[in-house]
Amino acid sequence: MLALLCPGQGAQTPGMLASWLEVPSLRTLLDRYSAVTELDLAHLGTDADAETIKDTRVAQALLTAASLLSWHALTLDAGLPRPDAVAGHSVGELAASAVAGVLSDEQALLLVRERGLAMADAAATEPTGMTALVGGDPEEVTATLARLGLTAANVNGGGQVVAAGTRAQLDALSAAHPAKARVVPLEVAGAFHTEHMRPAVARVREMADSLSPADPTTALLSNADGAVVTSGEEALSRMVTQVANPVRWDLCCEQLLALGVTGVVELCPGGVLTRLARRTLPGVESVAIKRPGDLPAARELMTRHGGSR
Repeated sequence: MLALLCPGQGAQTPGMLASWLEVPSLRTLLDRYSAVTELDLAHLGTDADAETIKDTRVAQALLTAASLLSWHALTLDAGLPRPDAVAGHSVGELAASAVAGVLSDEQALLLVRERGLAMADAAATEPTGMTALVGGDPEEVTATLARLGLTAANVNGGGQVVAAGTRAQLDALSAAHPAKARVVPLEVAGAFHTEHMRPAVARVREMADSLSPADPTTALLSNADGAVVTSGEEALSRMVTQVANPVRWDLCCEQLLALGVTGVVELCPGGVLTRLARRTLPGVESVAIKRPGDLPAARELMTRHGGSR
């Protein structure tokens, strides 16, 4: 059984689209995406530096475009089986919704453009951020976050929790983190998936209300609780509320295992979720797509693990 994964914010790297744009049809597709998002995605994906693409106003649209671009490149082989399940981490849910047929590419990009702008504006009200905790005793991690007033914004499984809150709270965490836990500040510009993002929800909902979602044609997992969502309206509603609520990627991974998934492909810019899968999806084969040269391995895995065509 085959699953497709779409990475979230923080996975972007400078120049990540350069090799993709050597394919004329993909360059034309990205130009179309640029027109929808009102961003120069070709520049952002090739020449822009790390600080520029860290900006939430551009990062979320760039990531969604990258995943969709690699999805279309992957499926140029018409004989490939479709994934049996699709899941996206945080903003990756929007690309996943397009792969699952809930939104068109253009609808997903319109929504992610507004999402990025709204979340950036919410983050600008005070200095906030996110820090990953890897390892440590789970009870001690939970107690430390509660004591400091931090939110477990991403519960990723495999002993990884991402704490979110004010810069002062995160500095306190770095100074007195749980024993045996490694602290990794993340390259994001706000405390996403927490109460700090509540001002963004209404703006994202207004954009979502202008869209006409379809029911998923592929099992689509929700970050809220790992549930398989069968209604397009519900999927869209969940993506809106997820802006200010924790991402339970651990529950998505549990659902993938419960569904019987044996192989996963992570779309561009792949790597983060497949590395995590080594701990959260034991025995599941994975391929991360970073550049066009990764497509043959991804197609080979899909052929072996996929069922539907």
